[in-house]
Amino acid sequence: MADSPSKFPEVQGGGSLMIAWQIRGKKVVVVGGGEVAAGRILHCLNADANVTVVSPSARLNPEVAYRVRVGQVMHVDRNFEPVDLDGADMVLVAVDDPDASTAIWTLCKERRIPVNVADVIPECDFFFGSVHRDGPLQVMVSTNGKGPRLASVIRRFIARQLPSNAGRAIETVGELRTRLRQIAPRPEDAPRRMAWMSRVSDAYAWDEMCGLSEEDVNNLLTFYPSGKVPPLDELKSMRAEPEVRTDVFDGSFGFSVGA
Repeated sequence: MADSPSKFPEVQGGGSLMIAWQIRGKKVVVVGGGEVAAGRILHCLNADANVTVVSPSARLNPEVAYRVRVGQVMHVDRNFEPVDLDGADMVLVAVDDPDASTAIWTLCKERRIPVNVADVIPECDFFFGSVHRDGPLQVMVSTNGKGPRLASVIRRFIARQLPSNAGRAIETVGELRTRLRQIAPRPEDAPRRMAWMSRVSDAYAWDEMCGLSEEDVNNLLTFYPSGKVPPLDELKSMRAEPEVRTDVFDGSFGFSVGA
């Protein structure tokens, strides 16, 4: 018996593959030094890339000039030359010269280097979306090049719906996952690990997850062997009582002197 088409998700063509591209330590070449280039550079620095800016100094806007001055990026003080692509893992073109942009795009295609030419959709292997950032949390909205301004409006709307402490809660979950891998490191432990982490994520609200201390995480991990996730009040009840010191002089002598 054939499966019903409604049983599976419907294919919606025309989209982009949304991925979190890891470019830490990779060489990213940015051609241009204006406002658009500045935004591209910041995105790449936030992802810990090694950024090289190719642009005459006279064309650097204040932000790009600052990043060059403090050593956040490498700077090639001239117009683009093909040798600038040597060793590049990604190229971002942001210059007001369509012919030069197309020439750079063509060179990148020949060398199989992923490239984005600002505002020229046919010459983009990928797009930059509008991004909301809160610590480890990144939410990107893309209109696939059709409405960048609208993407910013939608991103701000989504950001307003998120808990203010979402990033902190994710940090806590990340710490819990790291510690759990240390307890159950074998590949065959992975399904059980993931199932237990899913139950933890479902058991506590955002603000509750954000409020977990290192001691709470340690205590929570003691429940992993049983596969259980304790209610929050039970977890908090496991906290050690704060030590009360009795050897501190409080200024009194145990008697009073009448007037």
